[in-house]
Amino acid sequence: MSRRMDIYEPMHQMGMWGENYKTNSILNNSTIIELDAKLDDQSENMSHGNSGPSNRYDQEASNKPIEKIQRRLAQNREAARKSRLRKKAYVQQLETSRLKLIQLEQELQHARQQGLYVGNGVEASHMGFSSSVNTDNSAGIAAFEMEYGHWLEEQNRLICELRTALNAHISDIELRILVESGMNHYSELFRLKATASKSDVFYVMSGLWKTSAERFFLWIGGFRPSELLKVLLPQLDPLTEQQFMDVCNLKQSCQQAEDALSQGMDKLQQTLAESVAAGRLGEGSYVPQTGTAMEKLEALVSFISQPTPPGGIKASFVLPFGPADHLRQGTLQQMSRILTTRQAARGLLALGEYFQRLKALSSIWATRPREPT
Repeated sequence: MSRRMDIYEPMHQMGMWGENYKTNSILNNSTIIELDAKLDDQSENMSHGNSGPSNRYDQEASNKPIEKIQRRLAQNREAARKSRLRKKAYVQQLETSRLKLIQLEQELQHARQQGLYVGNGVEASHMGFSSSVNTDNSAGIAAFEMEYGHWLEEQNRLICELRTALNAHISDIELRILVESGMNHYSELFRLKATASKSDVFYVMSGLWKTSAERFFLWIGGFRPSELLKVLLPQLDPLTEQQFMDVCNLKQSCQQAEDALSQGMDKLQQTLAESVAAGRLGEGSYVPQTGTAMEKLEALVSFISQPTPPGGIKASFVLPFGPADHLRQGTLQQMSRILTTRQAARGLLALGEYFQRLKALSSIWATRPREPT
């Protein structure tokens, strides 16, 4: 009996070990499965965690072009809105000018009926001219004044762009674009003056469209090129020796051309005065004399709008650029060739600010406090 018990106990223990082993193996297997599942979950979470920032970066990268496009579209809408406002203001100015012209024509008609003197001279019908001529001339000058106002606005904008560009030290290529825009802008002014001179040459020549300080320096309907070169030269330093010589030669050529044009103008004024004073004064007859003087005025228009030298200039003298505004335009073009791009930009900026100061001087002088008389 005891022997059986001895045998039983080892076998029983082995059975217990077997059961324990099975239980432990089951537990171990379930534990391994759970650990594998956790590791899979963690690896999946890690993969999701790693892909999260990547997807976010991809979304941000894809959003940047969209934001840039939206910003550009907003800028285009704003530019279009401003353009519509400018167009609306321009149309309103045209309508205002049209109403003023209608009112002026009515006043002329009323004065004509009463046989009065109007404007700056004798009423047109007394000289045998149609009243529509005066109306057309007034319309041409009104259009010029409105276009010149727009020209000044654009000029102020270009000056601001030049100042900003020079302070920002942009590339010469970008700066060259601004310089060419400034040069073309002055060419547009000369074109406007040439058109206006055909409507009323005296208006353009007298500088009524300029401020009082600008008229003080007026020469044949504009600025004297050689005087402006004297003003601009100190603003262009440092110049190379060759540049300095070229500018001095240009100034000398301008002075010679100005002298020739001034002589031609003196001659024209003399012949015009002789034409008006022809015959006996005091007889009340002036139609033949004014008709002859009208022919002389065609030469006066040539001082502003024609590229060929007028008859008052000696044929042996070769003008470098042609009369008046052509001399001014040619001087600007020659300066742009002599100077570097950055120097030319500084020159245009100095020229624009010079005229701005003259306008400011006129305003300050007109609004100065006066002592009571």
